[in-house]
Amino acid sequence: MSQTKLFEPYKLGGLALPNRLVMAPLTRNRAVPPGMVPSELAIDYYSQRASAGLLITEASQVSQQGQGYQDTPGIYSKEQVAGWRKVTDRVHEEGGRIFIQIWHVGRISHDSLQPAGGKPVAPSAIRAKGKTFVNGTFTDISEPRALELSEIPGIIEDFKRGTENALAAGFDGVEIHGANGYLLDQFAKDGTNKRTDAYGGSIENRARLMLEVSKAVAAIAGPERTGIRISPVTPANDVSDSDPQPLFDHIVDGLNALKLTYIHVVEGATGGPRDIAPFDYGSLRKRFKQAYVANNGYDFDLATKVLAADAADLIAFGKPFISNPDLVERLKNGAPLNPFDKATFYGGGAKGYTDYPTLGAKQAAE
Repeated sequence: MSQTKLFEPYKLGGLALPNRLVMAPLTRNRAVPPGMVPSELAIDYYSQRASAGLLITEASQVSQQGQGYQDTPGIYSKEQVAGWRKVTDRVHEEGGRIFIQIWHVGRISHDSLQPAGGKPVAPSAIRAKGKTFVNGTFTDISEPRALELSEIPGIIEDFKRGTENALAAGFDGVEIHGANGYLLDQFAKDGTNKRTDAYGGSIENRARLMLEVSKAVAAIAGPERTGIRISPVTPANDVSDSDPQPLFDHIVDGLNALKLTYIHVVEGATGGPRDIAPFDYGSLRKRFKQAYVANNGYDFDLATKVLAADAADLIAFGKPFISNPDLVERLKNGAPLNPFDKATFYGGGAKGYTDYPTLGAKQAAE
């Protein structure tokens, strides 16, 4: 254990992290409709995991239009801000640090979730192959419409408002969701972006919206409190790019110029093979001068190896944090991990959400 950097402190912008474990954003579909306010259970869920170096919340939509799945929380209303404030207060009482991930899903949505039952929006009117989760079941994604050029400033405004609300809710910072085939990723990649205007065609044009949103968010939160998640080669949500290396080299150069506090990189296929397509993540690491957060399929051994090679600064863990609120302690002690229950990942109540035992609770029960 003494050979790993995983439990060493790290300075992230103005935050002193006690270790290098990040809890990845994990969609759990437990917000309370119709207002999409974080539930009381979310207060327990996040505070139970406050020993992580940094918590990143589940993705939270910046507008009703930005919602793609049932019961995901928002960050665009007073009620949502008040609900999130209870979460951040409790996490801070427990000594934790917490960023909110803000998103707009773009075309990965369903008419029933959209304002007035309208079509989801996208860079181009190309329907995604795949399912979304609405009305308690997985349903085909709806056909989108292409955003008008005149609507794009409004998208940026929604991200700005989400950032202002996040600060009002007491978050330590904001992570922009630029990954996994959602709106900003849809604009960046040529498989989903067939536009011929200022937001389509060249790498510079396709990267524009992601960089404009990043600049707008950082102007409000401060670059030291702004991170972004990217996924250069993931096929998640039917997204693809014909040549991702120069695209993401350009994007990361732009993010570096903005001095964001971290890039959170999904290496490979989200929740799948790390080697799905060739890509030089080391190139991003070299181009970006702040923190590199590595994500996808990490366990203790891989995290230790990557940190030792200085290929990352922080390591994001997803599913292990679902079933192990005390993941930091378990990894530190070489203790076995609780297995996770996939059936309770999306939707439901406390079961599979706030009832996973800690080591201490387990030992007391024995």
